[in-house]
Amino acid sequence: MVSETVKTIVVSGYYGFRNSGDEAVLQSILSALEEEGRAAGIVIKPVVLSIDPECTSRTYGVKAVHRMKLAEVRNAIKNSDGLISGGGSLLQDATGLGSIPYYLGILKLAQWMGKPTFIYAQGIGPVNRKLFRPFIASVFRRCEYISVRDSESAALLHSMGVARDGIQVVPDPVMGLALPEGEAAGAATGSEELPVVGVSVRFWNADRSELAKLAEGLASLCRRCAVHIRFLPFHVPGDDEASRFVIEQMGNVAEFGCAVSTAAETEHPYEMLREVSRCRLLIGMRLHSLIYAASQEVPLLGISYDPKIDHFLSRLASVPVGSSAELDPRIVASQAERLLGEGEAWRSTQASRIHELKREAREPAKRIVEFVRSRE
Repeated sequence: MVSETVKTIVVSGYYGFRNSGDEAVLQSILSALEEEGRAAGIVIKPVVLSIDPECTSRTYGVKAVHRMKLAEVRNAIKNSDGLISGGGSLLQDATGLGSIPYYLGILKLAQWMGKPTFIYAQGIGPVNRKLFRPFIASVFRRCEYISVRDSESAALLHSMGVARDGIQVVPDPVMGLALPEGEAAGAATGSEELPVVGVSVRFWNADRSELAKLAEGLASLCRRCAVHIRFLPFHVPGDDEASRFVIEQMGNVAEFGCAVSTAAETEHPYEMLREVSRCRLLIGMRLHSLIYAASQEVPLLGISYDPKIDHFLSRLASVPVGSSAELDPRIVASQAERLLGEGEAWRSTQASRIHELKREAREPAKRIVEFVRSRE
């Protein structure tokens, strides 16, 4: 009996923090590596760096080690065939000064140990502190493979001194995530006879003005047509509180024949993907709520609070319905009503783009598997 070739790859990212979008990135990477490994005739054994390794192991059935325990991280990398850093927005200093040093440090550790390193569909930036830029360039120039999720990230890396021809622009990994084979989307919980409008919100403006305007737009939509507004918290705690704020601001929409509900906290990305698949329309602030919708061919309206929203929508030849700085409730209501009535036309228009994005989303896994297989 011929023994299987096993390749161990450490996966570094923002995992174990109960953020549905980042967990979906992890599931997407794991699924793509498994499928591409199978196609190449090898077994990929992932080891995930997680803030909650027990939860990560239980949820995905893979080995995980604590991302902040250096001895465990070093041992995992030492016994691996390479390290993946990605996806998501790991190398940015908008949310604090710790992210860039941590993720660069993990990459540098692997490089010091002579392990190949791979950048998997990352969104780079913003990098406001120039002192970080030469360190990013130095580490990235030693990577065997670099992919980013938008052309703006590629341009930023190039401005730091990373060769443009060494950077592949691909979609976010989550575009390649599919529900388990043979599983059909079910009916939404409660008010199944009403078209479900999924809503993904987060706190952003200090005065919550964008959420108040969105609530006004949703209330206006309810006066126009009977719908089931279903809030989908992608990051708990936080998004559930933002959802409650919008619900309170909407007032009593039951008098218009509408229903309002909030999805329960989910542990596995497939649970939220199922929720999105049941929607007739999705209105989202969270990037991955929009990516989920596109992957399931659900018409979508994006509200931009960060350029990454605009970058993704541009791949669908679309623009945000508004932004955190400027959101018109009347436009939200009218565009939502239009898409509810033109769902099939939207799917027909977007079908080829979505198909191509799903194909491209698998490219990093294919390239990485090819590399580790060549080093047998």
